[in-house]
Amino acid sequence: MAMNPNFNHIQAMRVFVRVVEAGTFTNAADSLRMPKPTVTKLIQGLENHLRIRLLNRTTRRVSVTADGSAYYERVVRLLGDLEDIESSVTHAKENPHGRLRIDAGGAMSYYLILPALPEFLERYPGIDVELGVSDRPADLIGDNVDCVIRGGPLLEPSLVARHIGDMRWLTCATPGYFLKHPKPTHPTDLQSGHTLAGYFFPRSGRMRPLIFERGGKRIEIPPSPRVAVNDSGAHFASLRAGTGLGQLLSFMVSASEAQAELVPVLQDWQPAPLPVHVLYPANRHLSTKVRVFVDWAAELYSRSPCTRLLSTDA
Repeated sequence: MAMNPNFNHIQAMRVFVRVVEAGTFTNAADSLRMPKPTVTKLIQGLENHLRIRLLNRTTRRVSVTADGSAYYERVVRLLGDLEDIESSVTHAKENPHGRLRIDAGGAMSYYLILPALPEFLERYPGIDVELGVSDRPADLIGDNVDCVIRGGPLLEPSLVARHIGDMRWLTCATPGYFLKHPKPTHPTDLQSGHTLAGYFFPRSGRMRPLIFERGGKRIEIPPSPRVAVNDSGAHFASLRAGTGLGQLLSFMVSASEAQAELVPVLQDWQPAPLPVHVLYPANRHLSTKVRVFVDWAAELYSRSPCTRLLSTDA
C-alpha cells in the first residue's frame, strides 16, 4: 500500500488514540496543543491510508466504528511497545523525559506535592510537570491526565490503583473559638452549642459529616454550618480563620506549622485513616515517566508527617 511520503503515520496513530479517548476533535486538539485542522487532517490521512472509516462524526462527539475500535486496541499496545523500545535504546529508563500531567486535591498539592516537587524535578530534569489542582475528580481520559492522587475509597474499578499511604484526621478549632465554646469531651457534645465549619463534596454537593470512631463504635455528626466550602485548602483556611470546629487531615496542620493556631480535641475518638492512591487508566501504557512519578509519590508519602504518626501509633 503506497503511503504519502509527507504523512506521519506514528503521529496520526497517536492523534487517533487521543481523539478516541477525548471524545471530540476539539478536546483532543486542546490536550495535544495542536490546531484542530491538523488533528482533522491527520485522522483523514490515516483513514485514507487504511481505506476504512475509523470514526463516525457528529456535530458534538465522535464515536468509534467497529473497525476503529479494533484498530484502537492494537494501536494502544503498539505505541506502548514502541515507547519501551525507545526507552531501552535511549536509556530513557534512567533519564525519562516528556510532559507529565497529574491531578491532585488542593490540600495534597499545597502542603505535600508542591513543596517537594523541586526534588522530583532535580532527580528527573527531562520531565515537565503539569499539576491540575482541584478537589473535583479529573476525567483521566477526557483531560489526558497521566495519573491522579486521590484520597478516599476506590470508586472507579476501571482504574489501576497503587496504595501509597494513609492520612490521619484531626478534630480541631482555634483558641479563640474555645474562648466562646466549651471543649467537647464526647462527639455528641457537638450536636448543640457548637459551630461546625463545613465541607461539601464538589461533585455531589453533599455535606461531609464529622466522623468519630472508638472501640468499634462509630458516630457521625452532620454539620449545619454557617460557612461551607468545597475545597480542602479553603476548608483549612476557614478553620484557621475561626469559622468553627471541624476535621482536617493532620498533615495540613503539621506541614504548615499551624499547631499553635488550631487546638486538637476528641483525640481518643479517631476516624479511620484516609487511604491515598495513585490511579491511572488500565488501558493506557504505563510510561517510564509515570512509573518514576508513582514511585516518587509513594516515597514522599512514606516520609510525610501523616504516615509517621500512623506508624508511631502502631
